[in-house]
Amino acid sequence: MTPQFDLVGTVVTDMARTLDFYRRLGLPIPPGAETEPHVEVALPGGVRLAWDTVETIRSFHPGFDPSGGNSRMSLAFRCADPAEVDRWYAELTAAGHHGELPPWDAFWGQRYAVLHDPDGNGVDLFAPLPAG
Repeated sequence: MTPQFDLVGTVVTDMARTLDFYRRLGLPIPPGAETEPHVEVALPGGVRLAWDTVETIRSFHPGFDPSGGNSRMSLAFRCADPAEVDRWYAELTAAGHHGELPPWDAFWGQRYAVLHDPDGNGVDLFAPLPAG
């Protein structure tokens, strides 16, 4: 199955200031979200927009550096299942694309991998892990 575009993720240095900006643009961000390390909202059409603090990203990518070589925005694609994350990561890296973080079982319950497109933009692949 082809991965489905699902989410635009951004890395923020000041969650409260960022969310205030997007609330002013009319996004339905719940009260109190500014104290969370990860926030997301569904947009019309079903795509989600998410914000993560630098600390959140560093919890699984310790070398993340928002001032230099790492992308602060990524596009995330939902795969049919965890095996598809592995398959698409292998296919794209075999085709010469940069694999930033190989597939792993993330603590938030997803099989996850991070690549870069030809211009260095972040592209995440994910699928829910089986329950249990």
